[in-house]
Amino acid sequence: MGLFSKFIAKVSGKSSALAEDWQELERALIEADLGPKLSSEIINQAKDLRDSDPGAALIATLSKLFISKSRSLATTDPLTVILIVGVNGTGKTTSAAKLATQLVAQGNSVLLGAADTFRAAAVEQLQTWGARIGVEVVSGAVNSDPASVAFDAAQRAQESKVDYLIIDTAGRLQNKSDLMDQLGKIRRVVEKVAPVSEVMLVVDATTGQNGLSQAKIFSEAVSLTGLILTKTDGSAKGGIALSIESELGIAIKFIGSGEASGDWSAFEPDRYIQGLL
Repeated sequence: MGLFSKFIAKVSGKSSALAEDWQELERALIEADLGPKLSSEIINQAKDLRDSDPGAALIATLSKLFISKSRSLATTDPLTVILIVGVNGTGKTTSAAKLATQLVAQGNSVLLGAADTFRAAAVEQLQTWGARIGVEVVSGAVNSDPASVAFDAAQRAQESKVDYLIIDTAGRLQNKSDLMDQLGKIRRVVEKVAPVSEVMLVVDATTGQNGLSQAKIFSEAVSLTGLILTKTDGSAKGGIALSIESELGIAIKFIGSGEASGDWSAFEPDRYIQGLL
């Protein structure tokens, strides 16, 4: 059942809603991880749409929160470089692999860079995906310099003339300035070889408002260009992604709902809203 289906059912066909209905809706918005400030703004704007029924006003208000930036991957000829960043456990490695799978299925050549050198399982996971989809994976020794692996991957991508290089980075805790510095270093060394077209932050849909603080810190370190929302299966609400997009102006580009390669799709605002409702 949608998060706001009770509200929609109550006000369906009505020209107005009771004060307690709006209060109940505001609580639902906060529970969906949109945060108190944004939730309050949504309620006030929806109330102001006098010529709409409350349900339609809510949909219209939510729709306006999405920014007009392109949700397509930015590309650079001849090589498009994509950095996948985020904190531990959000699904960065799986997202990198799924994106590679999608690009290969579309007829592109791809190379993967396993720069999460502090976690052997991440490198092995990426190598398994690479073998499955026929994509080369550049990696280094355990605990080696991630920036060095990223640089080697960029050079290899350029030499092999692939269309896309996707680099999986280590999980970065947003309160660790040294790790943020390392992420900035990765970007700088890669750009000695080729420009970085996309820096995509992977956000766990269950993360809550902490996701907004993560996005702010990552954006300051490496200038984010897009969001990937993961773990949207089960009871995850995912309102935090809309909160990040609205406040920071970073477009949600992809949705991941599970571990399989098919559990991945381009983000569609209308579909997202219908899921919330």
